[in-house]
Amino acid sequence: MLNAIDLSRTDLNLLVLFEAVLGEGHVGRAADRLNLTPSAVSHGLGRLRRLLNDPLFLRTPKGVVPTARATELAAPIADVLARVRSVMATAAPFDPATAMRRFAIGAPDGVSAVILRPLLAELSRIAPRIDVGVRQILPSPARVWRSAIVDLEAHAIDIAIIPSDDIPPRFEKRCIYEEDFVIAMRPGHPFARDPSLERYCSMQHLVVSDSGDSYGFVDEHLAKQGRARRVALTVPNFMFALAVIAETDLISALPRRFVAMHAARFGVLSLDAPLPLPGFRLNAVAPKVAMMDAGVAWLFDLLAEQTAQKHPSGLPARSRQS
Repeated sequence: MLNAIDLSRTDLNLLVLFEAVLGEGHVGRAADRLNLTPSAVSHGLGRLRRLLNDPLFLRTPKGVVPTARATELAAPIADVLARVRSVMATAAPFDPATAMRRFAIGAPDGVSAVILRPLLAELSRIAPRIDVGVRQILPSPARVWRSAIVDLEAHAIDIAIIPSDDIPPRFEKRCIYEEDFVIAMRPGHPFARDPSLERYCSMQHLVVSDSGDSYGFVDEHLAKQGRARRVALTVPNFMFALAVIAETDLISALPRRFVAMHAARFGVLSLDAPLPLPGFRLNAVAPKVAMMDAGVAWLFDLLAEQTAQKHPSGLPARSRQS
């Protein structure tokens, strides 16, 4: 990547700078992340451009975008930095009790709302100086959870938690909990008195969809039975869904653990679905090379330990209300 002459007059911080700009897509945000001034970042980029003989990042109204050469260099630079970080970590072994670090976790809001409560409680107990940033990741229409893979490889996040088993082999994957769906509604809703499939189809429904597409997996299962429903509203996240359901006659299929943990504050109840809905696994995902970092490996294990427990409601798996 760099010839011998260039390597003798450069430093590792330029690669760290490249990583930050690539991850943030913005010089100012990269500067904040590195505790530098924007002019210092711009100066460093200038040095790196001369070394690599490429513009690397092109300005846009919203920030910067990588050139084809920068995209090509992203993976090898990430690999170099991960190995260096691993070497440095061996000089000062990671101790969660004393470590001062910030980790970034990417997850859909229905997942982060489940994992954060037990995770923060455990961090307060065993790692009081560890900070966490949560980035919401969403499926894209074309390649469902590809955005999470891109964020991991750009080091924008350390660990992703996504409902997908289709993970490239260069990543570590571990199931941290399994999830299924319940039907959520306000107290006194007519559906609670007659939770039949026919009654279900006659209700007005809310669907969580960032894109606004109202057709989902429930509609696919209904279509197999020759049935359909009316989706009267779509909203972009699960917490907003609970707030809307609490004050309307809309009902919605929502993740069971999420509902058990958060429905009470909205006064929402839930029932088992009147049709078989698929369950799914939530996987923690991190690049295998990043797992060489003892801190990332520790957090990866901690997430699994804290979420792979009994259902947070403490109630049986079926016939419960939230």
